Amino acid sequence: MLKINNLHAYYGKSHVLHGVDFEVQPGEIVALLGRNGSGRSTTAKAIMGLVDWEGDIEWKTQRLDGKKAFEIAHLGLGYVPESRDVFPNLTVHQNLLLGQKGRGKGSRWTFDDMYAMFPRLKERQHTEAGVMSGGEQQMLTLCRTLMGDPDLIIIDEPTEGLAPKIVELVGEYLKKIKERGVSVLLIEQKLTIAMRISDRALVMGHGAIVFDGTPQSLNSNQHIRKEWLEV
Repeated sequence: MLKINNLHAYYGKSHVLHGVDFEVQPGEIVALLGRNGSGRSTTAKAIMGLVDWEGDIEWKTQRLDGKKAFEIAHLGLGYVPESRDVFPNLTVHQNLLLGQKGRGKGSRWTFDDMYAMFPRLKERQHTEAGVMSGGEQQMLTLCRTLMGDPDLIIIDEPTEGLAPKIVELVGEYLKKIKERGVSVLLIEQKLTIAMRISDRALVMGHGAIVFDGTPQSLNSNQHIRKEWLEV
């Protein structure tokens, strides 16, 4: 589905990714783990065409070289950035409406689906997004991306700054997304949620993949955990 081979990425002259290789298969939740500065967010931005990169990125056998972010999104890749980029002066419902891409087929997701998953958004559907809490904005950004009916969604630190109860809800919703046939690339620091819901775990260090295996094998690999994950 998504295949990445020998990916290098740059910010100006700064070389951030050093030959990243991995795949995401249909219906998989893959956790991309690592400390801050390891290259996880840069990997997501490279896939979405938001940073300069070299190497091979294939989406459903189609190369993404030279494509702009909006073109990549229209191919069925969704991206939920860590920055929670809501449109602050638009209501919740208007933000969701803007997420629709009209890909020429019946979407898996409707407004009713979003409001059923996140009842708080239904309560605040006529509220401007800019006055909502960080957790509510995170819910909204995720739902707005789903309204575009992606086949794979890349989610960068969805639980950052959220209360423990909301963190648990986010984990449950990601499993529901998988049940609808959407693959997930989850960039996360909280090992508990990542290990609980993921089919496979990747660990990044110094801009490269240093581990690729099941959550169970990562859990038992004390060397990798100590060297690349524990603070």
